[in-house]
Amino acid sequence: MSLSPWRSHLARNLSQHLSQPQSRYLQLATVGMDGRPANRTIVFRGFLDRPDQLKTDQLKFVTDVRSQKASHIQHNPYGEVCWYFTKTREQFRIAGTLHLITSDEPNPSMQQARRIGWQELSDSGRSQFAWADPGQPSADSSEISLGEPPDRDHPLKHFCLLLLEPTQVDHLELRGNPQSRCLYVCDLDRNWSSQSINP
Repeated sequence: MSLSPWRSHLARNLSQHLSQPQSRYLQLATVGMDGRPANRTIVFRGFLDRPDQLKTDQLKFVTDVRSQKASHIQHNPYGEVCWYFTKTREQFRIAGTLHLITSDEPNPSMQQARRIGWQELSDSGRSQFAWADPGQPSADSSEISLGEPPDRDHPLKHFCLLLLEPTQVDHLELRGNPQSRCLYVCDLDRNWSSQSINP
């Protein structure tokens, strides 16, 4: 499976921003049960690799199954991320289908990917999944006990691997006059086409 045509542009941006950890932060929009959009910042965790070592286009993130975004995705699996790179002045809007890989995921390879995602987190990152339910009223902070970090080899039940399978990528380059913009679209057979469009 060859890499999608937009991947090289995204890889170049990530490489040029290695010294800026914040470049791995992007915004994810989902649709709530009331039909309204919801947006939040998440951390890019790389691309999903298949067990046969082939690369995929699926972007990896992590979330808590108790979070609002997880309930949004269960109700409506479509979402879009928006990613802006400050040094190169390039924006990527990546739309597609969101997949939640939870503790009861039946696919063994996806469960393995979930375990790897858990192991790649820092101790403090793993500890966040032992906190109280996200979005609920909080207790007095003096009553919260952080305790020992969870076991690195056994993901907590609340931990979820979140995958975005792109179906459309809108790449805007703000440098230059005129600016450059390209739209990449994926068909049902996972073949990508591209077209230059007006900025």
